[in-house]
Amino acid sequence: MHKSGTKALDELHITTQQWAVIGALARKGAENGIAVGELTRFLMVSRQNLTGILARLERDGMIERTVSPHDSRSRLIRLTSHGRHLWSTDMSARISDYYDEALAGFSTTDKIHLIHYLDKLLNNMKQLDQDSGDI
Repeated sequence: MHKSGTKALDELHITTQQWAVIGALARKGAENGIAVGELTRFLMVSRQNLTGILARLERDGMIERTVSPHDSRSRLIRLTSHGRHLWSTDMSARISDYYDEALAGFSTTDKIHLIHYLDKLLNNMKQLDQDSGDI
């Protein structure tokens, strides 16, 4: 997925990791920003892995860090108008086309089963993390 997904957004110079972050920040309810900790939990990545991605997105004018209105010591990450525009005009359509191609030949029932089994796998992996004390 990483290799073929990167090709889908190659013209935009967006990696699959950046795509995940931008998509998370483009969700309804995230317009005012998300704390880094919340973003790491949502994306299921470490803060260390996210730091470099955020730095590159900030450098490229896609995201900005703002002060939380609830705690002046806390910073929120949100899309800039440029990042939001790129998501709504170019990225989301390309990603949708990518998934349509990746799921070609899958029936609705196949897709439901796929989601069910991937969810089951994710829950098992979360349990493994809990058992090893990594959460």
